Amino acid sequence: MRIPTDREIRALHAKYAPTQEAFDLVHTHCEIVCGIAEQLLARTELNLDMDLVRAGSLLHDIGVYRLYGNDGKLDHARYVRHGVLGYEILLDEGFPEAICRFCSCHTGMGISRDDVREQGLPLPSADYLAESGEEKLVMYADKFHSKTDPPTFVSAASYATRIRRFGEEKVIVFKTMCESFGLPDLVPFTALHGHAVV
Repeated sequence: MRIPTDREIRALHAKYAPTQEAFDLVHTHCEIVCGIAEQLLARTELNLDMDLVRAGSLLHDIGVYRLYGNDGKLDHARYVRHGVLGYEILLDEGFPEAICRFCSCHTGMGISRDDVREQGLPLPSADYLAESGEEKLVMYADKFHSKTDPPTFVSAASYATRIRRFGEEKVIVFKTMCESFGLPDLVPFTALHGHAVV
């Protein structure tokens, strides 16, 4: 499987971003997630494909661009769709399933078919769950940075509190990942980007 280069990935972001502001927000977030994933992987004994983790991290949120309206505003009400939209973008671009899945399987602690039905989510009825170690690492690293206005870094305690509203089982999945991957050191990232930790 050929994994796209950082340059190719940046060009894809530029192709789909409706504005420079959207590009800056989403691409910077993806770079931060990539940095967190690389840091976590360097500190573990896990035998994961770092090139695949890097590409997955840099591409996981590309579907967000499809949620910007003509007015330049993000459609927050349909934000849960950004994963499937990203999957479609990458599939249309000819990427293999292993790359496309980083988009559809990183939201929250995973979205199950039951979640779609019980929460009435605007998604096709399916499981959107990280399966490979690479997918799980990207999903986990993503939890520590948010594209809010202004963007923020998120502590493990804050994320556990946020995810609790979707059920205690989601908190358990997150805490298990904390034990498996460890907690990232956010200090270098806050120093570089200036985003607060919440």
